[in-house]
Amino acid sequence: MIRVMVTGAAGRMGRTVVDAVNGAADTELVAQADPHLEGKGVPMFATVEEAIAATSPQVAVDFTQPDVAYATTRACLEAGVHAVVGTTGLTDDQLRALRDLAESGPANLLIAPNFAVGAVLMMRFAAEASHHMQRAEIIELHHDGKLDAPSGTAKLTAEGMQGDVPIHSVRLPGLVAHQEVILGGTAETLSIRHDSLSRESFMPGVLLAVRAVSERPGLTIGIEPLLFPG
Repeated sequence: MIRVMVTGAAGRMGRTVVDAVNGAADTELVAQADPHLEGKGVPMFATVEEAIAATSPQVAVDFTQPDVAYATTRACLEAGVHAVVGTTGLTDDQLRALRDLAESGPANLLIAPNFAVGAVLMMRFAAEASHHMQRAEIIELHHDGKLDAPSGTAKLTAEGMQGDVPIHSVRLPGLVAHQEVILGGTAETLSIRHDSLSRESFMPGVLLAVRAVSERPGLTIGIEPLLFPG
């Protein structure tokens, strides 16, 4: 049984992760950390440090905000708690510092811009298609509460594709997470689209990461290495 702590547990994604961990046969929710938590149930803490000291989790799942995710993840790694991070918007300097900590310390780190299996397949197919089409552009659409633009998924998609790939961001109420990669060639186009219709779409990937992170030394980016090992 994997002992799991959820940070950012009061948020929409955090609450969904709590339900997923509670519903899995091989994971145990031992702590929730968020200054906005209310109610009863699994022990709740205002800070990550308090949660770690009281409950000794093995893996932390972080869905907080960019301005707190770095400190939260650093605290976990320094305490020897493996971290699975879904918060996007970390700076390059912060990512380098967390990578160095994961590579030199006792705990591993997995950061994924998108935990949906279909989104990972979209990125993989887009990377392959970009070698055979002349140009491509990305349109990414998210709910109006998403703080970063372009999204981490869109940036990672573009980085994996051939050539310069412009990204267009849309933020509107009613959306969850959607991305379309449009590729153009001579008298033809190819569209590769992924839609997350609810936050539950990310949970199989989150649980996959929770189960795998302890066996992957250092930093792992995305869940693609878990789906396509070797």
